[in-house]
Amino acid sequence: MSGSLGGGLGSQRGEMQLNADVNVTSLVDVMMVLLIIFMITAPMMQGGVDVELPRAEARPLSPKEGMVVSVNRDGRIFVDQTPVSYNDFRVTFRALVATRKPSGVYLQADTRVPYGQVVRVLAVVRGAGVQNVGLVAAEEDAP
Repeated sequence: MSGSLGGGLGSQRGEMQLNADVNVTSLVDVMMVLLIIFMITAPMMQGGVDVELPRAEARPLSPKEGMVVSVNRDGRIFVDQTPVSYNDFRVTFRALVATRKPSGVYLQADTRVPYGQVVRVLAVVRGAGVQNVGLVAAEEDAP
């Protein structure tokens, strides 16, 4: 009797089909929600320093790689969106360049900043040993 009971249970277990399919519908839903969240928040993360760039006839450079040094209309200096005073900039910029080893430095200054102040910042950048300095300008409107 015990043999027939064991055989009966074993045959029932053997007849059951295993379902190894993965339900991906919920995974796709989560992925779509994350995609929408990233699409909405990405432009907000692309903030920057508010600088009205001077216009130039030559093809302007745009900061792609490297370090961006900005001087806003109030004369405040920013290194990659981090505000620093001129004295701190002068003292720490060489160490920052040695640490990060940027491929280049892009200097963007508001059109209302006095020329002398821009030259002072440029002198600090060049004094730090940076050979590749790009001056960022906006495209000039065609007449």
